[in-house]
Amino acid sequence: MIQIVPRRLLPAAGPARPGWFVTLFLTDMWERFSFYGMQAILVLYAAAPASRGGLGLPKSEAAALFGVYMATLFMLALPGGWLGDRVLGERRAVVCGAATVAAGHYCMAVPVRACTFLGLALIALGTGVLKPNMSGLLTRFYGPGQEVRREAAFAVFYMSIQVSALLAPLVTGYLGERVNWHAGFAAAGVGMTFGVAQFVVGSRTFGEVGGRPARPATRRELRSAGRVAATVVGVAALLLGADAVAGTLAVKHVLIGLGLVVMVVPPLGYLAVRRDPALTRADRTRLGSFLWLFLAASLFWMVVGQAGSLLNLFADRHTDRDIAGFTVPAAWFQSLTPLFILLAAPLFAAVALRLGARAGVRRKVCTGLALAGGGFLVMSLASMSAADGVRVTPLWLVAVYLLHACGEIVLGPSGMSAVADAAPVAFRGRVMGLWWLFSALGMAVGSRVVLLSDVLPAPLYYLVFGLLPLLAAAALAGRGRRARVLASSA
Repeated sequence: MIQIVPRRLLPAAGPARPGWFVTLFLTDMWERFSFYGMQAILVLYAAAPASRGGLGLPKSEAAALFGVYMATLFMLALPGGWLGDRVLGERRAVVCGAATVAAGHYCMAVPVRACTFLGLALIALGTGVLKPNMSGLLTRFYGPGQEVRREAAFAVFYMSIQVSALLAPLVTGYLGERVNWHAGFAAAGVGMTFGVAQFVVGSRTFGEVGGRPARPATRRELRSAGRVAATVVGVAALLLGADAVAGTLAVKHVLIGLGLVVMVVPPLGYLAVRRDPALTRADRTRLGSFLWLFLAASLFWMVVGQAGSLLNLFADRHTDRDIAGFTVPAAWFQSLTPLFILLAAPLFAAVALRLGARAGVRRKVCTGLALAGGGFLVMSLASMSAADGVRVTPLWLVAVYLLHACGEIVLGPSGMSAVADAAPVAFRGRVMGLWWLFSALGMAVGSRVVLLSDVLPAPLYYLVFGLLPLLAAAALAGRGRRARVLASSA
């Protein structure tokens, strides 16, 4: 749960909000505008027919494109964290990542099909560099013994940037559905440009923090990383070229390949970090004890990540969106999650304060998984009501997004803070990258799972994948109880 702590424990180093905090906050706010703006319209654009300026992909393929895009975006956080830790330093990594994201949005503003996929690649690359280094940079302003201040900072970030996440779908959704899709993509690019500019100006308040890599890579390590990158790019180009020469190149082939890569990379990335010779034995043990948290994040995002794909399409095709003669853009439903986070966070914070130490990370994760599964059970009932082409009340989606928002409030900040706490200082960027990498694993599995929506009846689909996180939450809670019993009897 988001924890509200006394004002004296919130980030402060002189003024009520130091300059570095304001700069990081505003950069993250504009990045979230970009992220949620894309989430609101990408699947609608992909599924829209060419006559409406879209890509004309089938429903399941459009949903898979969204899932693979999100998974790739999260997966690239691990090499992005490595660049910040070992090569660029967090500050330069944030600037490079944010500028690349803005370039990707402007590329997608060009109404050419090839520019769409180039833009998606640039946005994924840029976000992969930006996100882990933003998180790592924030943690560097807190020393040993300041865990409460750090978690409070994450809570302030997580809650406050929801204002940007709320506005982004309203802007990009209206432009995309009422003007044209590319205008929506351009608006997200303008927001990210503001983020880059204010970060460059505001970073003067950082002093030496984040200016240099924590543990600079040796020339040998740089050459090795270059060979790996060249091999990956070369193999991908070879496979795409062979598919093109054979005359069988299609979007779904690229999606399958990327989906498989994203499912393989997270466990390999985790093992690579854990086996790094610079880690102590205690570091490895501590990192290993948090594997369950990474896996829980994967399962959570496998479910909640479908808000921008299948749930977005449900809003477009099966929801009655007419209000007093005005048709609400389907993308606007994506604003419900950040709206509910803003409204519900104080309630959850009050509960957390009352529970105190009893509200541990494991309980928060179990609660988050249960809420995610509950949202899909509601969707199972909604899809029953939408049978035979009936457009159903939007209250169904309102209920789903409320449950998912509460799950994100519970699981998100506490999970990130716990991971940051487990990370050795010189590995913080990469360990934070693992959090996003396992989130990518969930998105990648989700991009394969959505294909079953063409095979299974919608009520059964949502029922099956709603029960899965509920069962995982029950198993995790049972494991925690057993551990406490063993500890008390020792």
